[in-house]
Amino acid sequence: MAPNAAGGEKVTYTSANVDLKAFHARFDEALDAVRGASGQEHPLFIGGRQVAGSHDPILDVTPIDTSFELGRFAAGGEAEVSEAVTAACRGRAEWGRLPWRERLEILRGAAALIRERKYLLAATMSLEVGKSRLESVGDAEEAADLIDYYCSQVEEAHGFVREMARVTPHERNIDVLRPYGVFACISPFNFPMALSTGMSSAALATGNTVVYKPAEQAPWTGLRLYEIYMEAGVPADAFSYISGRGEEAGEPLWRHPGVDGVVFTGSRKVGMKIHRGLSREWIKPCLMEMGGKNAAVVTDTADLEAAAEGVSRSAWGLQNQKCSATSRVYVHRDVAAEFTRILLEKTAELVIGDPTERDVNYGPLIEPASVERYERAAAQAREEGEVLTGGERLTDGALGKGLYVAPTVAVLPLSSGLFTEELFVPFLAVGEVSSLDEAIHETNRAPYGLTSGIFTGRDEEIGRFFDEVEAGVCYANKRTGATTGAWPGAQPFCGWKGSGSTGKGGCGPYYVAQFMHEQSRTVIGGDT
Repeated sequence: MAPNAAGGEKVTYTSANVDLKAFHARFDEALDAVRGASGQEHPLFIGGRQVAGSHDPILDVTPIDTSFELGRFAAGGEAEVSEAVTAACRGRAEWGRLPWRERLEILRGAAALIRERKYLLAATMSLEVGKSRLESVGDAEEAADLIDYYCSQVEEAHGFVREMARVTPHERNIDVLRPYGVFACISPFNFPMALSTGMSSAALATGNTVVYKPAEQAPWTGLRLYEIYMEAGVPADAFSYISGRGEEAGEPLWRHPGVDGVVFTGSRKVGMKIHRGLSREWIKPCLMEMGGKNAAVVTDTADLEAAAEGVSRSAWGLQNQKCSATSRVYVHRDVAAEFTRILLEKTAELVIGDPTERDVNYGPLIEPASVERYERAAAQAREEGEVLTGGERLTDGALGKGLYVAPTVAVLPLSSGLFTEELFVPFLAVGEVSSLDEAIHETNRAPYGLTSGIFTGRDEEIGRFFDEVEAGVCYANKRTGATTGAWPGAQPFCGWKGSGSTGKGGCGPYYVAQFMHEQSRTVIGGDT
C-alpha cells in the first residue's frame, strides 16, 4: 500500500499488502491506551466550554463484553442544543468570512492529526462499535482522506468564486457560493469517524459552523473528533459536541429554528421524519443518506468463486451493519447450487470473536435491539424458506458476554419481505431467478437504492445492469466486495430512492457545493 508518513502504511477496507507485524504492533499499543483510559466521565463541549448534560448520562459499553464500561458521557437535551446553536450563530460570521485558504489549512491540519492518531481512533472504534482491526483503521484513514478530498474541491473551484459574462461594458458580474450558516450534523454508529468527519468537514470547509451529535452508541469516537478539530484550530464557536439520545438531543437539534441545514446519515424512518419536518418558513438544505437493502446479481456466466467471495465480504463485514452491505442475492437457477455451496464455505471460514484481536473478522452486533431484529428475521426465514446456516445467537465461552449472532444464509421465495426490509444484521437472503430481466426487476423492487453489484462474464450485461438498476453506487465483478468499499474520490456514495435526499453523494465531486447557496454580484461603474 502507499506509505502514510504520519501513521505508517495507508490502510483501506480492502487492504491486502500491509506490513502486518507493524500494523498489529501499533494497534496493540493503541488498544492498551484506550483500555487504560476507559471508565471516565465526559462532558459536552459547547462553544469551547465543558457543559453537564440535562439528561441521564450515556453508559458507553462495548458490545464485545457488555459488562465493560468504556465511559460515562453527558447527555444533552433541549437546553444544551439551544446553547450550542446560539454559539454556532455567534461564530458563523467570523468562520464564514475567514479566507477560504485559511479554513482549508486548519482542516488539513485536522486530517494530519487523524493520520497521526489513526490507531488510537481505530482502537476506540473497535471497542465502541465492534469493528475489526482492518475495518477500524480503514475508517480512520477514510476520515482523513475525506477532509483532504473536500478541501481540494474548494481549492479547485477557487473558493467557489467565478467571474461571469458582462451584459454591458460598464458592469462586472461575479458568482459566489456562500455558506448557509449553521448545520446540524447527526452521524451513525457504523462509520463513527469517517461519516462524522466527512459530513462535518464539508460543512466547515465551506464556511458553515456545526453542531455535532454523534451516535449515542459511539460518543467516545465523536469526542476524539471534537478534540482533533479544536487542536487543529477550528474556533470553539464553529464546532460544538453534544452527545445524547436521538429523541432528547437529535430531534431538538434539527428542529431548532437557528439551524440553517441538516446533514444526516441514519435510518430511512428518521431521515424521512427530518426531511418532512425541517422546512417550515422556507426550504432548508437537507443532505441525507438513509440506508440500503443492497443486492448482488449472479448470472449463469459468472465466476462463481469471485462472486461468492465478493458477496461474503460485503455481507459479513461489520456483521452486515453497513448501509452498503450485501443483504440479498439473486442468482441464476442454473448456477444457484454451486454458488451457494461456495458461499457457505466462505462463510464457514469467518473467524468469530472479539474484533480487537488479531485475525478476527466477525464481531458482535451493536445493541440488544439488533439481536432481537435478527432473531425475528431468522424465525421468519424458517417459516418461509430454508435457513442454510446460522439463525441463532452465539453464547459459547466469551461470546456469551457480548452481542454475538451467527452469520445467516437463507434461501427464500422472491415474495418474502426479507428481500425488501432493511435489517442491519448478518442475514443474507438468497433468491433464484431465471434471467437478468428478473434479477433487475427484483433488485429494483426494494424501496432503497444505495449500492448494487453484478457478477457476469458478459460485457453487454454489465452495461445493461448499470443502465437499468436503480442504485447510486454500482459494481461489476468486484471480488473484494460485491457492494461495498467506496472510497473518497473513487466511488461517490450516492443514495437513490429511499437511500438519499440529494442525488449527489459523499465521496464524490458534487458533494461540497451542496453546503452553500449561490449569490450573484453585479457592480456598475468603478474599477470594472
